[in-house]
Amino acid sequence: MAELTYRDAVIRGIAQEMERDPDVVFLGEDVAKAGGVFKATVGLYEQFGPLRVRDTPISEQAILGAAMGAAMTGLKPIAEIMFSDFFAVCFDYIANEFPKSRYMSNGQVKCPLVVRTGNGAGSRFGAQHSQSVENWCMMIPGLKVVAPSTPTDVIGLLAAAVRDPDPVIFCEHKSLYATKGEVPDGEIVDTLGTAKIVRPGKDATILALALMVPRALEAAERLKADHGIDAEVVDVRSLVPLDTQTILGSVARTHRLFTVEENPRLCGWGAEIVSIAADEVFYDLDGPPVRITTPHIPLPAADILEDIVLPTPDRIAETVRRSLGS
Repeated sequence: MAELTYRDAVIRGIAQEMERDPDVVFLGEDVAKAGGVFKATVGLYEQFGPLRVRDTPISEQAILGAAMGAAMTGLKPIAEIMFSDFFAVCFDYIANEFPKSRYMSNGQVKCPLVVRTGNGAGSRFGAQHSQSVENWCMMIPGLKVVAPSTPTDVIGLLAAAVRDPDPVIFCEHKSLYATKGEVPDGEIVDTLGTAKIVRPGKDATILALALMVPRALEAAERLKADHGIDAEVVDVRSLVPLDTQTILGSVARTHRLFTVEENPRLCGWGAEIVSIAADEVFYDLDGPPVRITTPHIPLPAADILEDIVLPTPDRIAETVRRSLGS
């Protein structure tokens, strides 16, 4: 067991899969000798060499086009798009090309690739470099979408993504790169489509993703200490596939549902889960589901403004307390 940062877990996860399988290759902007703009790929070039770790031009279309071609011809590429906001530049590949290749070729063409990206706010990068875009991707048939919150989950879910036969969007939260966690020794392989109950509770279910997971955990501890409310926190981890069994099972036990979403309120992932809960566990609910989100606005760069718009432990705890009437 070792303590690793989220950033170092990315490096270990990529290295684990490249050591295991010589068909795994890695490409992106400044990922080789520079070690990545977030220093999440340091040492991979030196370990695996220029044929398997390749710098690309500053062209998101070129990165994903090359990755798709490599995947279609037998390799298993990991491609980095530096900021998830730049998905808008290469969205044709994400929405129209590799998610549909297996379907349109009647299974003759497979596209096993992973798109890693720095996602989310909290680093003062402003409106064009701070978005949480997982909801952009989860709407597209043929894509799998993952967003880990801990170093161990980074390694395990990245391994599962690389080994999956379909394209996976792997959202790494920029504001989590410096956080630390205990990571087991040896190979770590997780399962896509699985949520985790990271804090058991009986009075309310709080669903969270990526950076919102530690914030939800902090809010749950405050609720218990200050108001006696025992909240269960579920790390959604995977939006596609979605672990409805774990999520709905939790709601059926606690009878209350709260989602904590960093993405803008309109069309967020929590809206989809609330819709599913309304269909499947409506009569288990003792009150309406509540979504705690970022407002539907461009993200500000000023630190005080960015902090105001993102869900915080205080806002999460107060929303739950008020909704439960405590």
